[in-house]
Amino acid sequence: MKTDDLIRALDADAHSRAMPLGSAWWVAAGAATGIAAVVFSLAIGPRADIATAMHTMRFLAKFVFTTALAVSAFALIRALSTPGASTSRAAAWMIAAPLLVAVAVVLELLSVPAADWGRRLVGSNMVVCLTFIPLIGIGPLAIFLAVLRYGAPTRPVLAGTVAGLLAGGLAATFYAAHCFDDSPLFVATWYTIAIAILAALGALSGRLLVRW
Repeated sequence: MKTDDLIRALDADAHSRAMPLGSAWWVAAGAATGIAAVVFSLAIGPRADIATAMHTMRFLAKFVFTTALAVSAFALIRALSTPGASTSRAAAWMIAAPLLVAVAVVLELLSVPAADWGRRLVGSNMVVCLTFIPLIGIGPLAIFLAVLRYGAPTRPVLAGTVAGLLAGGLAATFYAAHCFDDSPLFVATWYTIAIAILAALGALSGRLLVRW
């Protein structure tokens, strides 16, 4: 069987399931969000001064970054799970979150004295960040990997990596409501490392569990 014929066969199989793959992704997104919300609420919950923090730009910017990552990763993983689907446009949007963070970091460096850069980068919650973003995201990652198995990704390692980025973006969005470190320097460093842990787990799981 030629490669094109195999891709068409896989695509037909993905569309013939009891639940269409597109619908499965939306169900998965809802379930993953629910699980992340429960783990977040039971484990740490929002910061005590969240009502005040919501009026500050740095606090709100964290949600812009994490939501941009989650939305772009969701679009890409849906394309990756469907054989033959174009991924170029969705992949291009993955630059949005890193670009936004980079702009915020530059603005932070320009507006804050150099003597404060190190303190803002290290923050006070880096261990908590590196612990709870992966903890909140592990359940959503499992759900997204299950949907990948339901579909038929032709690049399982890449698809698993994007599943980890999606889970990380979702988890970081919840964690941002707890985090007292609002500096883009902190977010660019520790949120990125925490999300990268989930991306690495996703890549490994994609290689072992999603391949066909």
